[in-house]
Amino acid sequence: MNYNNLILNFENEIAIIKINRPKALNALNKETLEELDLAITDLDKNDKIKTVIISGEGKKAFVAGADISEMKSMNVKEAKDFSLLGNQVFNKIENSTKIFIAAVNGYALGGGCELALACDIRIAAKGAKFGQPEINLGIIPGFGGTQRLTKVIGKSQALELILTGDNIDAEEAKILKLVNQIVEVEDIMEKAKLIAEKIAKKSAPIISTAKEAVNFALEHPSAEGSKFEANLFSTCFSTKDQKEGMQAFLNNRKADFKNE
Repeated sequence: MNYNNLILNFENEIAIIKINRPKALNALNKETLEELDLAITDLDKNDKIKTVIISGEGKKAFVAGADISEMKSMNVKEAKDFSLLGNQVFNKIENSTKIFIAAVNGYALGGGCELALACDIRIAAKGAKFGQPEINLGIIPGFGGTQRLTKVIGKSQALELILTGDNIDAEEAKILKLVNQIVEVEDIMEKAKLIAEKIAKKSAPIISTAKEAVNFALEHPSAEGSKFEANLFSTCFSTKDQKEGMQAFLNNRKADFKNE
């Protein structure tokens, strides 16, 4: 499929999505969200793909936010539909069987920060900026920012960012555990690919099972989560990859997973 606002490439078992609106600092308008929705749906059906890297085209921005020029004249219903669309897309990322890696190459503000938060792993360039500046526009985050940011960095830190509208740099984002690693901007895709390739060497059904277990932990108490984990743990023993992985360990060799 040809996209107007995305660049989609494949490298073996890795898909790379770039938001391609550099003149608008990759701002998310309705069309871009709809294209992202379609791309993620297609990737989820692609058994060859295990990991997905999301980044922004150009040198300045990952995604600098939602498209204010499109939002400014929205009425209440249109605003709700726009918010629901963004949440639908980002929920698909969060709940996908694939592992999503955000390669934050520049500004990740508003909807951009929310897109990064929806991903499983976040790598930031040294010059990257994060923030939820919606308060300065007379609104609040609408693509899951109040929810995911709170879960990632805690209530008081999330409220400070959301209520002040301040941006933070990559170093502070790492201290807050908003990002996993910081690299030079020219190295960010290489680093993201290294992580993606390492994950892609594992068993696809076990990757998705691990993600499902971790996501469950965010919404449930430990006692309930432990039971859920035990159930998922046991299902691993119905796979050929579990047999291969353990036999490879005993034979002191690398496992050759077949995703079965």
